[in-house]
Amino acid sequence: MADPGHADSLVVWLQWAAILGAGFWAGMINVVVGSGTLVSFPVLLLCGYPPLVANISNNIGLVGGNLSGTFGYRRELREQRGAARVLLPASTAGGVVGAVLLLVLPAEAFKTIVPALIAVGVLMVVAGPVVQRRAARRQRAEDGTGEPPATRLAAAVGIFVLGVYGGYFGAAQGILIVGLMSMLTSESMQSLTAIKNLLVASVNTIAAITFMLVARGSIDWPAVLLIALGATLGGVVGARFGRRLSPALIRTLIVAIGTAAIVNLVFLR
Repeated sequence: MADPGHADSLVVWLQWAAILGAGFWAGMINVVVGSGTLVSFPVLLLCGYPPLVANISNNIGLVGGNLSGTFGYRRELREQRGAARVLLPASTAGGVVGAVLLLVLPAEAFKTIVPALIAVGVLMVVAGPVVQRRAARRQRAEDGTGEPPATRLAAAVGIFVLGVYGGYFGAAQGILIVGLMSMLTSESMQSLTAIKNLLVASVNTIAAITFMLVARGSIDWPAVLLIALGATLGGVVGARFGRRLSPALIRTLIVAIGTAAIVNLVFLR
C-alpha cells in the first residue's frame, strides 16, 4: 500500500517542477513574443493557487526574466534611446496605476474577470501573426521619416494605458505594445521587440515593488522563487536562441495552457 505522505511529497515536487518549467517558458516567450504570463499564471492556477496570489506572485517572479531579456536586446535598444526617454515614464506610471487598482478592487472582482482576461490574451496571441504581417507591410511602405509630435503623444498615451493593463494583469501586454508601436512607427520588428522588452520590464518591476510594499500577504514566496529562477534563465535563452523557436509551437503551447486554465476556473471550481 502506498504511503500517503510519500504521495503528497511527490505531488508537491511535481508541482514545483511544473512551476519552474513554466517560469522558464514564460521568460523565454516574453522576450520573443510577449505573452509568457499566459503560460506561468495558468500553471499556478492549475497547481491550486488562488487567482490573486497567483497573479501577484507570478508578476514578481517574472521580473528577472524581463530584465535578462532586456539586457539581451541591449544592442537593438541603443537605437531606441529617444523613444525610451518618452515611453519609459509613461509605461512606469501606468504600471503603478494598474498595481494599485489590483490591490484596491475586491479580490472577488479579479477572480471573476480572470477567465475573460486569459481569453483576451489568448486571442491576442492568435492574432499576433496578422498584426506583425501588417506591420511589416507598413514598414516596407514607409519612407523612414521621423514621427510627428501628435504620433509621439498618441504612442505615450497608448503605452500608459497598456502599462495600467500590465500592472493589473499583464497577459500578452508585449503583443499589445508591439501592435500599437507597429501602427504608430516605422521601426523594425527587432527594434520594437527591444523597446517592448524594456517597457514590460519597467511595468513588472514597479508593480512588483508595489506588491512587496503593500500586499505581502498575497505573495507566495516559494512560487516567486521558482518562477524567478526559471524566468531569468528563460530570458537569457530567449534573447540568445529564442528567435529560432517555431512561432507556431509557442502559440500552440500558450493556447493549450490558457484554455486549460479557463476550463479549470469556469467549470471545475
